[in-house]
Amino acid sequence: MTEWTWEVAADAGEVHELLCASDRYQGERFHSPVPRRNPATSASLVRDGLVHLLRDGASAAAMFTLTRTPAFEEPPGVFPLAADPAYLSRLAVRPDLVTAASLAGPLCLRRAIALAGERGADMLRAEANPDIESTVECMALLGFRRCAAPSEETTGPRRIHLYRLLT
Repeated sequence: MTEWTWEVAADAGEVHELLCASDRYQGERFHSPVPRRNPATSASLVRDGLVHLLRDGASAAAMFTLTRTPAFEEPPGVFPLAADPAYLSRLAVRPDLVTAASLAGPLCLRRAIALAGERGADMLRAEANPDIESTVECMALLGFRRCAAPSEETTGPRRIHLYRLLT
């Protein structure tokens, strides 16, 4: 029986390792470039109390970062207007839990929605890799809407933008 518990992450090395393992797994799965993650960024986000960690017993199972400023470049005019948006980023699930179709990812999304609403945000915004269809579909099931694509073409990894109204 899985015993899920939530905590604000305290170990930047553990967070960075989980994030990189998730990135490698998704890169191999979809034959896409693996992002280069900066350990200093992970350390800063952990130090600021912005990383939320889901544990399976004593093991790190999944995580996400919840901020009030975007962790990605926001294309102008893509998101609907919001007075006080929150931003979801760095959603990562341990690879063995992805292959086992666990609920770790949906639990992270539900937790992010709840925390953002509790903290007064009127919208939760996110950027996602469209190749990871299960994540995009799960987000849609939880009330996220896909934004229209920006008019200009971008270089680099493919990304879509999603949002969920919280009020």
